[in-house]
Amino acid sequence: MSSNLIRGTFILTLGTFISKFLGLFYVIPFYSIIGGKEAAALYSYGYVPYTIFISIATAGVPLAVSKYISKYNALEEYAVGRKLFKSGLVLMSLTGMAAFIVMYLFAPFFAQLSIPDSEQVYTVEQVTSVIRAVSFALIIVPFMSLMRGFFQGHQSMVPSAVSTVVEQIARIVFLLAGAYIVIHLMGGSVVTAISVATFAAFIGAVFGLLVLFWYFFKQKKDLDELLEKDKGQADVSLTGMYSEIVVYAIPFIFVGIAIPLYQVVDQITFSRAMSAIGLAKEADAAFGILNFSTQKLVIIPVSLATAFAMTLVPLVTSSFVKGDLNVVKRQLDQTFEVLLFLTIPAAIGITLLSGPFYTVFYGFDPLGTDVLRVYAPVAILLALFSVTAAILQGINEQRFTVLSLLTGILFKLAFNIPLIKLFETQGAVYATAIGFSLSIVMNLLVIRHFAGYSLRPLAKNIGLIAIFNGAMSVVVMALSIVLRLVLDEQSRIQSLFMIMICAAAGAVVYFALSSKAGLLDTLFGSRLDGIKRKLR
Repeated sequence: MSSNLIRGTFILTLGTFISKFLGLFYVIPFYSIIGGKEAAALYSYGYVPYTIFISIATAGVPLAVSKYISKYNALEEYAVGRKLFKSGLVLMSLTGMAAFIVMYLFAPFFAQLSIPDSEQVYTVEQVTSVIRAVSFALIIVPFMSLMRGFFQGHQSMVPSAVSTVVEQIARIVFLLAGAYIVIHLMGGSVVTAISVATFAAFIGAVFGLLVLFWYFFKQKKDLDELLEKDKGQADVSLTGMYSEIVVYAIPFIFVGIAIPLYQVVDQITFSRAMSAIGLAKEADAAFGILNFSTQKLVIIPVSLATAFAMTLVPLVTSSFVKGDLNVVKRQLDQTFEVLLFLTIPAAIGITLLSGPFYTVFYGFDPLGTDVLRVYAPVAILLALFSVTAAILQGINEQRFTVLSLLTGILFKLAFNIPLIKLFETQGAVYATAIGFSLSIVMNLLVIRHFAGYSLRPLAKNIGLIAIFNGAMSVVVMALSIVLRLVLDEQSRIQSLFMIMICAAAGAVVYFALSSKAGLLDTLFGSRLDGIKRKLR
């Protein structure tokens, strides 16, 4: 099971990282095309409501379906999963169409929530057109999500990974080409260009779905052979099936919209709080930095946690259903250690080099640098929340996921406006950190109570990870101070050189210390030996 966890995580992590990196690097030309922070805010005003709707429309399908199918596959009741798949395709088509209609019709209402002050750069009508453009993707994405869940339930991670990458490539190509044609060839407005850019979500979904169809027909023979091995002892009705799916799915919905819910809180309260302290004219630009620019950079380390969560749920579910609690604990040990080993240095690196990072992607901006510096460490919290929530799904205690998330959101709501008034844009980041920290603590307490799992046996390795990150930080900080004497942080090229030199030095120190202490062998074991042999 440990091998399956690492292999499945690697495949999904690779696909997710490629997708996230493409989603990160396209902002460089996109930012140049659309012309800056205010336009980025307009893009975010449309995309955040879409993210909420897509999570509700898919009803947590990929993870819920993968958990359901994994459970019955472990019992060798393969026909149950196939029955769910066939009926689910119809259901997802209906929910997708319903979500599209609602979002399209209520776009003016969502726009009004985002634009409370007439002094802001964009009008309610302009935001409405952007929201309606992105809503078309809702027609396809739920259908595509169910297919991904079907493959993941059979522990076949390649189709999901490949379709995710293809979807992202198609979206970005259409987004950049469309925005460029509208502004530079047709002489159109930024609002029209942003509407085309958000409509690109529909184009990407079409290509992602075509990839999944191809994999399904390619693997259909093997999938049909599983049906021949079906025990046929489980007679689950559609009513019973969807009752169980709903129990699984509701927590998945909340996990899927966790980050977007926090963004919605910002979208509703940020401009109001900034207006209250006399900064209404700066609100759109600052919101673009908070919810678009820096969020794109921070989400990179979190993508690892997303891949872990998608792989972890079906594996932990399978072990839990079989009663292999020792296997479950080993899987959780491995997950937490590898997650922290990779996520912490990534977040710290972005924090220490926040100025060069922001300059490379968006151009030099003091506010962007300051927000990124405080936002980057929150990536560790976002990753831990995703994984702890996935563990609760795996041990069938998903109801507590809803409770912990809602508690975190409540604290975000309570602290957001006061902290924004005190610290301006950074205050919204502090409120997010408070909310997610509380949710993580609640999740860990529930895991300890119901699974008898504790992080104490991992104290030694977590301590080593902390020490090695401290050593890495000293090297990176010292190098960056020296390099700033000869390199201009306001230059994109020179900032890129600074990142490359500091990141390489930090990585060498971190992995050398980890290897010497035996931490790499502990975490990656025989797979690391195989990599070493290939390198030799």
